[in-house]
Amino acid sequence: MLTETQIWDALNQVKDPEIPVVSLVEMGIVREVAITDDDSVTVTITPTFAGCPALQAMKTDIVEALQALGVRHVIVETVNSPAWTTDWITNEARAKLKSFGLAPPPVHGGNFVMVLMDAVACPYCGSEHTSLRNSFGSTPCRMIYYCNDCQQPFEQFKPL
Repeated sequence: MLTETQIWDALNQVKDPEIPVVSLVEMGIVREVAITDDDSVTVTITPTFAGCPALQAMKTDIVEALQALGVRHVIVETVNSPAWTTDWITNEARAKLKSFGLAPPPVHGGNFVMVLMDAVACPYCGSEHTSLRNSFGSTPCRMIYYCNDCQQPFEQFKPL
């Protein structure tokens, strides 16, 4: 019988399909794991958006990872309440996002007005002399910025 720690370790290897440098666990998408008597595991996830285009890919990757571990029956349940928040992203994932060239969202504790007024630091040079170019990036959860110092465009994960 597998332990919950083994399950969590396997899930921590499942990468975000849109940001392959971070796992679904590091992003706070995987919320709960339940092991039942009959070799079944239920994984509860909360996607970044209710209509996340990567939702099916995440579910498939979770099932495959746990089946490779020897779990016979995997159930992936999606819950949208409470809504996912960028505050659930781990500090390790924030550092990985920055190394990937994606400005991590600030921790906001629910005070969105303040963080939307804050300067966004460029993940390449660290300058806060940046400007928002588009509220929508390559995915619904990103915004496009431009660094006026190193002249690099970059995306920021939206604070949600």
